[in-house]
Amino acid sequence: MALDSKTDTKPQQFKVVGTRPLRPDGIDKVTGRARFGADMSAPGMLVGLVLRSPHPHARIRSIDTSAAEALTGVHAVVTRADFGPPSDPGVADVLDNCMAGDNALYDGHAVAAVAAISGKVARQALKLIKVDYQPLPHVTDVDAAMAPDAPALHEGRADETVPAGMSPNVMARHEFGHGDIDAGLSQADRVLERTYRTEATHQGYIEPHACLATMNADGQADLWCCTQGHYMVRNTCAAILGIEQGQLRVTASEIGGGFGGKTTVFLEPVALKLSQKSGRPVKMVMSRSEVLRATGPTASSSIDVRIGMTRDGRITAGFAELRYQGGAYPGSPVDMGSMSAFAPYDLENVRTVGFDVVTNRPKQAAYRAPGAPMAAFAVESAIDELARGFGLDPLEVRLKNAAREGTRASYGPTYPAIGLEATLRTAKDHPHWSAPLGPNQGRGVACGFWFNFGGDTCVSLNITPDGTVTLSEGNPDIGGSRASMSMMAAEELGIPYDRVRTVIADTGSLGQNEVTDGSRVTFAVGLATIEAARAAKREMCKRAAQVWGIDEDAVIWEDGAARPAGPNAGQHPPMSLAEIAAIASNTGGPIAGHFEVNAEGAGVSFATHMVDTEVDPDTGAVKILRYTVFQDAGKAVHPSYVEGQFQGGAVQGIGWALNEAYIYGEDGILQNPGFLDYRIPVASDLPMIDTVILEIPNPGHPYGVRGVGETSIVPPLAAVANSVSDAAGVRMTSLPMSPPKLLAAIRSGQS
Repeated sequence: MALDSKTDTKPQQFKVVGTRPLRPDGIDKVTGRARFGADMSAPGMLVGLVLRSPHPHARIRSIDTSAAEALTGVHAVVTRADFGPPSDPGVADVLDNCMAGDNALYDGHAVAAVAAISGKVARQALKLIKVDYQPLPHVTDVDAAMAPDAPALHEGRADETVPAGMSPNVMARHEFGHGDIDAGLSQADRVLERTYRTEATHQGYIEPHACLATMNADGQADLWCCTQGHYMVRNTCAAILGIEQGQLRVTASEIGGGFGGKTTVFLEPVALKLSQKSGRPVKMVMSRSEVLRATGPTASSSIDVRIGMTRDGRITAGFAELRYQGGAYPGSPVDMGSMSAFAPYDLENVRTVGFDVVTNRPKQAAYRAPGAPMAAFAVESAIDELARGFGLDPLEVRLKNAAREGTRASYGPTYPAIGLEATLRTAKDHPHWSAPLGPNQGRGVACGFWFNFGGDTCVSLNITPDGTVTLSEGNPDIGGSRASMSMMAAEELGIPYDRVRTVIADTGSLGQNEVTDGSRVTFAVGLATIEAARAAKREMCKRAAQVWGIDEDAVIWEDGAARPAGPNAGQHPPMSLAEIAAIASNTGGPIAGHFEVNAEGAGVSFATHMVDTEVDPDTGAVKILRYTVFQDAGKAVHPSYVEGQFQGGAVQGIGWALNEAYIYGEDGILQNPGFLDYRIPVASDLPMIDTVILEIPNPGHPYGVRGVGETSIVPPLAAVANSVSDAAGVRMTSLPMSPPKLLAAIRSGQS
């Protein structure tokens, strides 16, 4: 559903929205009172632990749990045999990922779990479980997995889009575009062909997965967990366990980071099954090693790009073949990568083809604009190389080809009002672009795109008798949504921000809400909040009309109060929200506003990033000197949070470009399952990330809001690579650009 009343594309005037009030969760978090996934406990609680496969690929011939079950203090042991077929076949792969069936498909795949009176006893029990494995050939590289003779993970699972004769590891083929690629390339003065590779990276959230499950004998269950979507958890677990969704109530804890990685389930169905079997509450918390070995990183990729350009910088055609491995199950984000690869540009001839490939790795999960950063790395690197080859300004080339309002997107639709051109012009006029560079230093730019989404949303806004407001929403707050919702409610009601409190309701308190992902919450929940506030305003106008003895149509809401619409309505003094709330019992009872919607019109998002780097020619070490983000936010509800989203995405992209990678040995075992060897950037690695917020209102939202949480991770891979390539004098086409890899490239170029 889209709103009937669209916002004007001209900026609106706001009193609360656009300010920077204190965050409502700040005190609880800095004082340690906030409760995260591992902070909940229950009387009689057991500790649950998981036994994981030491093999990257193996047939499970048998599992003997008798010795573990006999151990004093063990109350339950579960294997796949304890789970029946899911009520929804669509979650079969989710179940198999949570607890292996016939085959263990990656290093770290869960094969059994125990619940015991302590962690010590649970660990002893795991050692007593005897699993008879038959090791099988494995494959962890996407291109190797596409070879005809590659070890097959799933025979016969490919859908009808896959051409005959391809490896059984190719699960799906996606194609997007328009025009004639060959004709377009023939018009170019130069055609560049390159292959680009990126490794899988983890979201790097600090809080590991954790949950506390209680399942009673009557089938009623409660679950506390750290998640980006507790309604998703409810629906998925209910399907896996074969119970009705209404029997399971899920409460979301505070969340210590997610970035897309907590949009599925890993422990939760297992904890519920252990609780059901033991008759006791069961708490499960992953170790860092388990998080890295067994939860979803992003996909790794191999991408072929072919782009034609004229001497004056006009792109005549663009083609890309994208190959993404999404781990052991179908569903890599190669479709999103294929759609977003050329999305920032207005091209007559463009085509992308994407292949979804399975490998013996953990099932990938979303990571902030899933699929787009890898595609942007390839396309933006090629455009940069072509521009520099012709001696052209890389920003001018992007401006010449930039998508604008009315452009037919490479993936199909026609763009409404968008902000890409504004980000490019602002970047070109920014002092960063003209700042001098020193020896061994380079500057890179890149553009990025993300779709943004809406989806099912339900909110309830309640006016209390003292005139304060409680807003209940169903999306975990991972980026400041409680503050943003309170601000939009306050703006619409015309009351101070501190008179509104937003709470995250459990699954029994509101209707269905989609996961907190897709940069959807500020847009979709904000839209629903505004409409719920408007419903409450209509009711308060009705109550005032009742008090005054006039028609409802003769009352308007203005500056936080009901007022006569004009002199013909009578000379009645305004009735404030607090005054109307105080007498609500005498005028009809409690006052509330509700709104449910499948939100549409999210509005796409664009960004341009600029970065300066310095390369040590003797070691290959890269230092980030300066970084500036230019992004269209539609309307920045809380600018501090928006800046934080811009900065966070940039930092994660820097890590992806320079350091982070899943490293698998020839034995198929993950070599770096910990933050000591899987190195994420820390504050001392980085300068302050500068941000420039642009506001091109989204016509699909009453206040012009666009999601901002994901676009910011799309340009950094390419921007950093373009900068490093400029500084080092050698084009880098493989990420991460670790010091050994970069040094080897420099020496190869010198020779």
